[in-house]
This record gives sequence, C-alpha cells and structure tokens, in this order.
Amino acid sequence: MDSRRNFLKKASLLAGAAVVSGNAGSISKFAVNRMNTEKLKLSFRPYTLELKHVFTLANSSRTTTPVMLTEIQYGDLVGYGEASMPPYLGESHETASTFLAKVDLSQFNDPFKLEEIIDYIDTIDAGNYAAKASVDIALHDLVGKLIGQPWYKIWGYDSEKTPFTSFTIGIDTPDVVKTKVKEAAEYKILKVKLGRDTDKEMIETIRSVTDVPICVDVNQGWKDKHFALDMIHWLKEKGIVFIEQPMDKTKLDDNAWLTQNSPLPTIGDEAVQGLKDVIKAHGIYSGINIKLMKCGGMRNANKMIALADSLGLKVMVGCMTETSCAISAAAHLTPKALWADLDGALLISNDLYNGTKIVDGKVSISRLPGIGIEKI
Repeated sequence: MDSRRNFLKKASLLAGAAVVSGNAGSISKFAVNRMNTEKLKLSFRPYTLELKHVFTLANSSRTTTPVMLTEIQYGDLVGYGEASMPPYLGESHETASTFLAKVDLSQFNDPFKLEEIIDYIDTIDAGNYAAKASVDIALHDLVGKLIGQPWYKIWGYDSEKTPFTSFTIGIDTPDVVKTKVKEAAEYKILKVKLGRDTDKEMIETIRSVTDVPICVDVNQGWKDKHFALDMIHWLKEKGIVFIEQPMDKTKLDDNAWLTQNSPLPTIGDEAVQGLKDVIKAHGIYSGINIKLMKCGGMRNANKMIALADSLGLKVMVGCMTETSCAISAAAHLTPKALWADLDGALLISNDLYNGTKIVDGKVSISRLPGIGIEKI
C-alpha cells in the first residue's frame, strides 16, 4: 500500500510539473513584444440561465441556474469568463460577488504570467471554484487573443480528434422523455439521468423511440452495491456505454468493488473535483469527469487530464448548464478526452455568445483566438 501511495504521489507531481512548464514555455516567447504599462481590469455581473425544460436529477429539480459573467480588460482587448453555479456546488450570485470583489488584478500588467495570476486567485479564499474558474477562463481568453491563437493550438491539441458529445435527458414522465429524445435526434449518444425508482422505465421509454448508445448518470442515487451491480448488468443489455457516479462518493470501498465487478466503465463525477481527487479516483473508478466549474478552470483541468492519462484513467470532459462561453472553454480540452458531455448551452434558452458548435453530434471547436467566442 505504501509503495502504491508513493507511486501516485510521484505521478501527480511529475504530471503537474510537465503541464506547468509546457504552458510557460509555449507562451513566454510571445510576451516579450506585448508587454506594456496596461493593468488588468476585472469586472463581473450576475446572470440567470433559463432552462428549456425542468432539469431533474436523482435528488433535485430546477428550471434556472445562476451564473456570473466576468470580463478582464487589457488595453483594447477583453477576455470573457463565466461561473456556473448549480445548487450542489454551494456557490451563488452572493458568494461569487463576495469572492470576485476581493480579486485585485490591477497589480498585474503582464497577462502572460498565467501561473502567477491564477496562483494568486487560489490564495484569496478556499473553495469558490466556479468563481475562480470565471477568472481563469477570462484570462485564458485574453491571452489567446493576445497571441492570436485558440487554446487547442497553444496546447498542441488536434481539433479533429474531438469526441461526440452526449445530450442530457433529465428524469421525467414517459411522454416528456420521448419528446426530449426526439428533440435530440441529431446526437449520436444520450446521457440519461437515473437514481430514482423509475430507472428501468426511463431506459425502456428511451429505447422505445431510439437505439442510439446511452450513458447514464446516477448522481449518487443507488444506495446498495449489489443492487447497483444488478442494474449495471441490466443496463449493459440495453446498450449503455458507461455509468457515472453510481453511488455516494464517500463509499470508497463500495464504489471500488462495483468498478472491479462491473461489465461497464464507472466514472467519478461528484467524487472528483480537483487535481488531488484524480489520485484518489485511481482504483475506485474506471475514469473521471472533469468540469471547469469543479476544478477552478482551464489550467487545472488540463493538469487533471495529464495526471489521469499517467494513471490509466479514462477522461470525460463535462459541464454544468452554461452559456457558450464556458462550454467553448471546455471544448479546447476535448481532443484529449474519450467522452464529452458539453450540451450545457443547448439546454438553455438565453445564451449570450456564439462559440463552439455541435455538428452532427460532434464537438466542433471554434477557430477564433482565445476560447473562441463572440457576443451575440
């Protein structure tokens, strides 16, 4: 056990160092000719996303999601960011406003010092990961615009290697579920929320109208590992691809047992927030779901991917309900992912940006500089 812990600790340090040094090397050569006396200026405002349908999970339902929209100005350029704050994150308009009011970017006149600036953001207060992500995304957008390149190119990723994205079907009545499935006809894989006593009815209803592959997200809804394993065997017969967060994230032994015995991959979501949780997920799940709002933004998400690869964990890039701002930011990471769940902007009726699109069910990253968005 001690040797395993030492191996995982070393893997974490090496992966993190490699990503940090790689980013610094790729960006610093551009900084020499771009530095001036301008200061970074952060602004932010609250916004509420309106969902097209009631969004029901194993333990909750909602029709709106609070977000915070950020901008970082540097000379005549502006970088855009976003914090999406579904209830389970524990963040809100109030907490985000309180945190962001403490952020003083006027002390920086070189946006290319990404590591230094984001480290400063991390030290202001613990938690507040969505609020931190909003600054991280805006900063990456700004730096990409200064360089004149989208982030997938800065990272050296191949935009042609993006996966199909799933389209989420929340828990609902059979008639509404059928309507949602028909609306998602262009998508090559569906993500279905489970975790209540209607699980089999949900799957049977969907299978009555389509035979596309399905992944399921239980949101910790299953309480017993033997029940969970029986369900997974049944789901495998129905064409399910993987099982996301089947049981309570604190039940480490039960989740590990389930993964070892499951005929389908298991993916940690609520159990995997940031970089340190990637190591904890090794041996517990088959893979991890990385979301910018959980981990604090693009820099940390990129480090998580590198560490997951080194540990042999499958990678999924996911989202909350978000505008095309945060969705486009996450899209730059998808060439390194086996799966994507970037339908957050498709579930809302009041998007504010144009950016990454879903074309024939596949993530199509915007070629515009930075995170690749324009205001509508």
